[in-house]
Amino acid sequence: MEIEKITNVSRWYAVYTKPGEESRANQNLIGWGVETFSPKIRKKRLNPFTGKPLSVSASLFPRYIFARFDADKMMHKISYTRGVKSVVNFNHTPLAVEDEIIALIRAKVGEDGFVRLEEEFKRGDEVRIDDGSMCGIKGIFDSAMRDERRIRILLTAISYQASVIVEKALVQRACVTLPPYKKL
Repeated sequence: MEIEKITNVSRWYAVYTKPGEESRANQNLIGWGVETFSPKIRKKRLNPFTGKPLSVSASLFPRYIFARFDADKMMHKISYTRGVKSVVNFNHTPLAVEDEIIALIRAKVGEDGFVRLEEEFKRGDEVRIDDGSMCGIKGIFDSAMRDERRIRILLTAISYQASVIVEKALVQRACVTLPPYKKL
């Protein structure tokens, strides 16, 4: 009895796209009947003219999408699809992405279709504002607001304490810094 090499197996692969053509490559692969996964995140930016926060869609992995296909049968077709630069490979052999990795990323996709990456703050966490008019200011996380997009931060300055409410997307956990070393 001879053992057959198992082919005809669809696996996930990372597809490297041409600059700014993730959507085009994704749609063209879907047209070929290929299952794809193009994880998106929601990025917050401040409008430079109005100062209001904007929400923009961006790829979780810029210039990469995931496609599930049988490499033995479809590699040529995938490689020459419009928008595709190449399939990620090593020594001319495509590198498969484990199903568990795709499942892990998909588990973080919310109802709105975006991957949730933000970490939750705990009361007392030291935070730093990374954008906007208060950029660089540090404070202590106090609470989240009802809309869950804004948070309250306690600011402390020379014997005066104040709180400020800011967009959650503009804040990250501050790095812990040690006090300067003192000689005894």
